[in-house]
Amino acid sequence: MTSSKTLILITTSPHSHKAKLALQDAQSRLAKGEHIAVFFYGDGAYTANRLMWQTADVPSIATEWVNLAQSHNLSLPVCVSTALARGITDAENAKRHSLDGDNLLVPFTLVGLSELALLIDDETAVVQY
Repeated sequence: MTSSKTLILITTSPHSHKAKLALQDAQSRLAKGEHIAVFFYGDGAYTANRLMWQTADVPSIATEWVNLAQSHNLSLPVCVSTALARGITDAENAKRHSLDGDNLLVPFTLVGLSELALLIDDETAVVQY
């Protein structure tokens, strides 16, 4: 029997309440030993912007995702098309598209939508925030 997993699809801005719920859901599932994957799409791509500033009195969702990824060996893929459309790029895409620098927060990675398709199979539950 194969083990089921949950894909947490984040399509909301990191400034929304749903973004906090997505992070809490991931933290809770990982704490229970569940297998999860995440994918950032649409406005969720803003989470990967390393130049996004946050006031000291509000926890940074991006920093919390980075910490979670590092402590659980979790990949943080972001749809490249929706990221570029929102001004978020890595060095490779900045060069390819003649942009004036990169701003992708490590360990987020820019990937194609085929990566999202590969994360979903018959044993995968998808939860969208």
